Amino acid sequence: MSSRKRTGMREGYEFMPIRDVGRSVGQKAKLIGVILDFGFPKKSKGTDSSNFPMLREIKEETSVNLACKILHFCETAKDEWIIFSWDGTNTPSNVICSKLEEEINCPLPLQLEPLPLSREVLCTLPVAGSILRIMFDKVVVKNHLHLLNVDKWVKFMNIHLKVVDGLWLGVFSPQSRLRYTPNEDSLIVERQRLSDEQLFPKPLFITEEVNQDHATPVTLMTVLTHSKVTAKFKCVVRVVAAMPYLAKNLLSSIGKYRMQLTLEDSTARVHAFVTGKDGETLFDGYPSIDELTRKLNRLLGVTGIKDAPRDPPWVSVCLKSYYVSKTDVWGSRNFKIFGIKIVGDT
Repeated sequence: MSSRKRTGMREGYEFMPIRDVGRSVGQKAKLIGVILDFGFPKKSKGTDSSNFPMLREIKEETSVNLACKILHFCETAKDEWIIFSWDGTNTPSNVICSKLEEEINCPLPLQLEPLPLSREVLCTLPVAGSILRIMFDKVVVKNHLHLLNVDKWVKFMNIHLKVVDGLWLGVFSPQSRLRYTPNEDSLIVERQRLSDEQLFPKPLFITEEVNQDHATPVTLMTVLTHSKVTAKFKCVVRVVAAMPYLAKNLLSSIGKYRMQLTLEDSTARVHAFVTGKDGETLFDGYPSIDELTRKLNRLLGVTGIKDAPRDPPWVSVCLKSYYVSKTDVWGSRNFKIFGIKIVGDT
């Protein structure tokens, strides 16, 4: 079929997919597609490092160039795709702007994609370093995303960065480009070196272990991908949400603690429960409502300013994984906090 059509005295040209161009040799056509700038990077004048900040250096509402490895990509909804990119460093933590009272009806998401990745995919991802989700602007044609290569280093040009529910998001727009990059590139060599240096934020002295075992901290991604369904971990996290969030509602009708905390580090978010004896340990028994409120506020980064954004502190926690269904141990896997208490000036 010809790609050319008559429109009165003028000639118009139909848009066609790139894959159909071979059938229209000698004719004119208009094409739309994502610009994938393949090839080796051009030699620079020593400015590559500053032109390509690491994920640990990114800032909100900016457009930047990034040198990252493509870990995974998938269609999360009809015609909506996400690239999972990584450079081995940790993205900066963000303030939490959502209100605690909204958690019950509009909870903070654990991830930006509508559904969590399968355990099979999750276990292929690095356990250290932040994974930046990059979504495609609606006007970008996505017919050729299947050409992307997983586990390859690339240079993204002109990616717009923003924060959604406290999580970093990159946007691939019509002005963005992508170029595959050899592992020998100096930017890639530096990122591979840094990925071997697993660093944890220094926690504030807000929590402490009841039975100190001096375990080495691990990331939440390590927790999620652990080979055993039941295990114990020590992590350095931020408590970004709680349900219930009011001290007066922390006890059940039979007087036992029960609450859900949302924990976050640079690699993932998880829900962790605090129940029964573990709640007694965390809050040092059953203090007054005022003291419970002060303890919760310290964990959640609540200030005295009404509706102010929260910046929860980094704290040490002990996590235990367990399952609630013997017929689906991995699908029913949950986490709970144990063996720590809130200390210091409350």
